[in-house]
Amino acid sequence: MADQQALDEVVRFTSDLIRIDTTNRGGGDCRERPAAEYAAEQLAGAGLEPLMLERTEGRTNVVARIEGSDPSADALLVHGHLDVVPAEAADWSVHPFSGEIRDGVVWGRGAVDMKNMDAMILAVARSWARQGVRPRRDLVIAFTADEEASAEDGSGFLADEHPELFEGCTEGISESGAFTFHDGAGREIYPIAAGERGTGWLKLTARGRAGHGSKVNKENAVTRLAAAVTRIGEHEWPLRLTPTVRAALTELAALHGIATDLSDVDALLEKLGPAAKLVEATVRNSANPTMLEAGYKLNVIPGEAVAYVDGRYLPGGEDEFRTTLDLLTGPDVDWEFSHREVALQAPVDSPTYANMRAAVEEFAPEGHVVPYCMSGGTDAKQFSRLGITGYGFAPLKLPEGFDYQALFHGVDERVPVEALHFGVRVLDRFLRTA
Repeated sequence: MADQQALDEVVRFTSDLIRIDTTNRGGGDCRERPAAEYAAEQLAGAGLEPLMLERTEGRTNVVARIEGSDPSADALLVHGHLDVVPAEAADWSVHPFSGEIRDGVVWGRGAVDMKNMDAMILAVARSWARQGVRPRRDLVIAFTADEEASAEDGSGFLADEHPELFEGCTEGISESGAFTFHDGAGREIYPIAAGERGTGWLKLTARGRAGHGSKVNKENAVTRLAAAVTRIGEHEWPLRLTPTVRAALTELAALHGIATDLSDVDALLEKLGPAAKLVEATVRNSANPTMLEAGYKLNVIPGEAVAYVDGRYLPGGEDEFRTTLDLLTGPDVDWEFSHREVALQAPVDSPTYANMRAAVEEFAPEGHVVPYCMSGGTDAKQFSRLGITGYGFAPLKLPEGFDYQALFHGVDERVPVEALHFGVRVLDRFLRTA
């Protein structure tokens, strides 16, 4: 059982890590090293020998291994990223990098994505060192850079250049799972992620004939691009149910006392009420236009126009995604991946999933654990190159009205102290027996 010092440390570590500004603006504009040094110091204090690894100066990753008691068991990867998305201080109630603890809540960028989980991992490792605890299987702890961009300096670099550090790892856990979701009817649901949609970030380029803005121009690049973007934005993607999403719908329907009718998923989602949010973004592929670039002067028709689209596809859905984009862009617009990563799926009938469920239910017996698929992605995509099956398991017990998912990349990101205490207890219970 996690000791009182672990409960105190997880709060302090979360606050300390938030105060270390690791904003990732993309394009290499980030420096995780100070946070990596902090994490390495805490791991060394637990008697471990952390390695600090960089592909690019200042973009630091930390890896350490805890030896298990069963050398024949497969190893488990436990990973969290150190970088965060930007935050505009003027929009916040408190400064986003203050790490302020107010009224039992820790405030700041990274409080839920995901310096809270980083802090839980550190607190559990140090608690075990004090108590002389060894897990059953080897644990590889990894704190990564660059998750909020391409992961090229983080998990991608580690998987490609240092695979030996993850020898024996067959499964991994990281962010976005085992948090409290209140369904509005008094039920507490704890979704554990067992899949991720693939990432297909797109660059669209339309070319045409440049000319004077006052002249007739049937080859206007802006018009061509706008038409393609409109088609993409208005496209209704067909239903595609993966095994993870089927399991989620089945368990949620049973929980709500609804017949599981997968022949009309949209109607089923309506009956699930607020709980539909857990699955509605993962029953289809998607493509959302996000950025436009064209022209340099109002009265000049440019010869080229560019758009960017955030595309996501389900496991098994990439071919459909590519074919559909070819049709939607048409003959006058080219498209290419500016960033692409695979879709993931993990079994929900595995011993590891059962152990995660048991750990949550021990400390939240009133809760209902269900599987779900993430609409976005994590570092599990890069680690999957090493044959590691990834789950989302960063436990938090949250009060009603606390919209965890809205705080990801949102204003006034924060986490209750009691949620961190719950997370440490559940993580400790799971990792001891995983």
